Amino acid sequence: MPESTPVAQERRLVTELPGPRSAELMQRKHSAVAPGVGTTMPVFAARAGGGIVVDVDGNHLIDLGSGIAVTTVGNSAPRVVEAVREQAGAFTHTCFMVTPYEGYVAVAEALNRLTPGDHEKRTALFNSGAEAVENAVKIARSYTRKQAVVVFDHAYHGRTNLTMAMTAKNMPYKHGFGPFAGEVYRAPLSYPFRDDKSVDGQAAARRALDVVDKQVGAESLAALVIEPIQGEGGFIEPAPGFLPALAEWCRANGVVFVADEVQTGFARTGDLFACDREGVVPDLTVTAKGIAGGLPLSAVTGRAGIMSAPHVGGLGGTYGGNPLACAAALAAIETIESDGLVARARGIERLMLDRLRRIQADDDRVGDVRGRGAMIAVELVRPRSTEPDPALAREVATAAHQQGVITLTCGTYGNVLRFLPPLTISDALLAEGLDVVAAALGSTR
Repeated sequence: MPESTPVAQERRLVTELPGPRSAELMQRKHSAVAPGVGTTMPVFAARAGGGIVVDVDGNHLIDLGSGIAVTTVGNSAPRVVEAVREQAGAFTHTCFMVTPYEGYVAVAEALNRLTPGDHEKRTALFNSGAEAVENAVKIARSYTRKQAVVVFDHAYHGRTNLTMAMTAKNMPYKHGFGPFAGEVYRAPLSYPFRDDKSVDGQAAARRALDVVDKQVGAESLAALVIEPIQGEGGFIEPAPGFLPALAEWCRANGVVFVADEVQTGFARTGDLFACDREGVVPDLTVTAKGIAGGLPLSAVTGRAGIMSAPHVGGLGGTYGGNPLACAAALAAIETIESDGLVARARGIERLMLDRLRRIQADDDRVGDVRGRGAMIAVELVRPRSTEPDPALAREVATAAHQQGVITLTCGTYGNVLRFLPPLTISDALLAEGLDVVAAALGSTR
């Protein structure tokens, strides 16, 4: 098939899943790849575009995962493809710390413009979300001359040693990999579905800050790091007022407020950044995933004075801000702005919430439907309770996979179905994918 041929936007199963070619490749994977690297589905991708992933056997799968929130602008987005092709023809690497190039500077300028707040900012580029989170902590420690870091229940921040310490869930992220970095403390999150109904955002913030005051103390605290909407932890959206109260406390106490927007950034939540919804302005904003249309890139963007604290040579890395990834990022940002993808995310939100809440009304195992934009989740529980049901989540996801719909699970308890469709998916494909999920849920009764 010619490379320029568009991917047909339809679910189409021509074999059972996995097909014979995928099964053959999976055997090769078992023989060549470390078993610790797992896969959600036993199929191998050959092409992708719009809302479809085509596997090596020719099956067309509806994509409700976006490579875990990465291909927000769509897979093989035309502007991204062309920008990468042009940059690859010029040069693929020089290392910005050796002979710099304009693309890195242009991405930094774009992030300084787009991230929350109109203050003077600076940006540093890295490769992965975990690497950016770790560098945000380095920057905060350098600026404040303090060491402690506060994170939250259900948090996920990465798989490096420091970010494993910051991540809440043991299996599969932390189990057997310790000891972990020290001076990391955990506070309770606002979790509206599981909190007492009397605990609003302000009350939840007081609860969290009381723990921080007692266990750490502002005089020892360099940074408070939080996902505005949690990702791996279960797409938990704190109650209104929680984030602003934390940010205000940080400002009053000389603590760097770090927003981990790795999964929520770049139009995913129906705002350019999730912090925008309540007007929260972080001191440092961490981005990755949707930043570059599928190429590895991440960033820390923040107040110029804070970002300028580390000494020259204290930040960087061989591949950080790779020229191909920078070209892709500029093209992805242009696509978001030119194609109205923030508004598109809100349209996806309306469609998904309407369909999922109708399912909830008919099924008492759907404990909660939550999220914003194209970042929506269903928390599954045992009937007439709030007891998590991870087995049901796995069963529903597996049934959807067998019918050609890429669906992911998450959550501290493993009982959350999460939906992260690319913003280029059609309403028809999205509705069909949700119909498959609804049928999968119904089949488990």
